[in-house]
Amino acid sequence: MKLTVLGCWAPYPRAGGACSGYLIQDAGLNILLEAGNGSLSRLMSIIDFRLLDAVIVTHLHHDHYADLFVLRYAIEGARRDGSRSGPLKLFVPGEPAGEYNILAGYDQAFTTTPIENLPRGPLEKGIEVCSLDIEGLNFRFAPIKHPMPGYSVAIGGPGGLVFSSDTAPTKNIAALARNAGLFLCEASGQDSDADVMKDIHLTAGQAGELAREAGARRLLLTHFWPEYDPAGLGRQAEKTFKKPVELAREGGAYLV
Repeated sequence: MKLTVLGCWAPYPRAGGACSGYLIQDAGLNILLEAGNGSLSRLMSIIDFRLLDAVIVTHLHHDHYADLFVLRYAIEGARRDGSRSGPLKLFVPGEPAGEYNILAGYDQAFTTTPIENLPRGPLEKGIEVCSLDIEGLNFRFAPIKHPMPGYSVAIGGPGGLVFSSDTAPTKNIAALARNAGLFLCEASGQDSDADVMKDIHLTAGQAGELAREAGARRLLLTHFWPEYDPAGLGRQAEKTFKKPVELAREGGAYLV
């Protein structure tokens, strides 16, 4: 499995950058995970948007889904000129209902499915996940702790890729990230921001601690506040992870 970072900034990008967006490629599949502002342009420097098999958005904050509105026009245009035969599969939370209904209304571009309507099953005792299979590639979704309803997601089998989304520390994400081959985890703030980010986001130190407790083999930090130095966040995460930490780089590719 190959992960390419399209955007890593939040809630707004640095000059020339993009917000949350990741291209997942495995066995011929092209899955867009998150569609933050600027991510579509970055995607098209790697693959033609017509080659996308699905889009997954973990929660409906603008820095994670704003480019769905321009991707809509691209898909509709491709269908009109015959360069794409059908709508694109889109998986998003069903809440907030207003935002979901707008996306679901673009039915010429997207076939939209609420993540919470996917089949459910146990992950660990007391923790249920929603599951999705796209041509043999498995996705498991666990609820996050964030002001907006949403999900962390594990991709592939044991030892695969796990994406935290935006979340405060929870037993759900700790269980989902158990023994992850690559844990793509938000580090939205410095350790000094812990009080401000309580119940909303992970600090860099919390990201490292969570990854260590989960037994993740590699930790890749992302979702950087653009006014902070990512290298400084990496140093804080390394103190709690107890191993070297990688920093998401736009255009960077990572094998899982």
